[in-house]
Amino acid sequence: MTLPEVPAGFYWTEQSWGAALRCRALDPVAQHLFTTRQLALPSDAAWRALANALGAASDRLIWLNQVHGRKVVVVGQELPADTPRADALASAVRDVALVVRAADCVPLLIGDRKTGAVAAVHAGWRGTCARVANAAIDALTREFGSRPADLVVAIGPAIGPCCYEVGSDVVDAFAAAGHERYLINRWFLTPRERRMRLDVPGANRDQLALAGVREENIHMCGLCTAMHLDVLTSYRAEKERAGRIAAAIRPSTVAATDN
Repeated sequence: MTLPEVPAGFYWTEQSWGAALRCRALDPVAQHLFTTRQLALPSDAAWRALANALGAASDRLIWLNQVHGRKVVVVGQELPADTPRADALASAVRDVALVVRAADCVPLLIGDRKTGAVAAVHAGWRGTCARVANAAIDALTREFGSRPADLVVAIGPAIGPCCYEVGSDVVDAFAAAGHERYLINRWFLTPRERRMRLDVPGANRDQLALAGVREENIHMCGLCTAMHLDVLTSYRAEKERAGRIAAAIRPSTVAATDN
């Protein structure tokens, strides 16, 4: 398997299951990674391997029943008894690892350089329309005193505008949700063949910036899941046969500080 090139802000590492992707700017803030299709989720062995890579116990790894909304679950020392129905997790507990899964949807990992709090977000087009990334920032601010300007965000592999054709109903949903027309025009692209395409990673980047996250602290890996099927997974390309990649994050033992 040949790993695709990534921007300088990202790099590949070798784990027990194979390759994983990390973001350099997030390294000082939190333990984190994006998996590849080499990790066979959702088996128990895969969860144990993922927890080990993050330095967490397997029983301190929490994931979601993702529902394409904007609900955020805040995790404390006591973990939820059942798998929550939500699309984002937030925590500042040092031994808890947060996981979201994706197979075209945008996985976002967020870390606070000052408080050490973290979040993991799953943003498909519906979650993006509902501003789920903003909901995660609101939860970090409310629960842990985070400031958007102190947050570092890694946007992982997701289907890109090169491959994500959508219909006018999706545009209508964004308009009904109150997104500004200039943003809708930026996110929905109409190439020469007139088939509309949606830039979901770009939409999340813009929403983060509008929420107060500094643009230089928003890092996009730029990998399209549908274009790299030997490494990643894509529901649009593979349908029910598609696996899932994971985006996982754990607060570091010591919160990062300004240099």
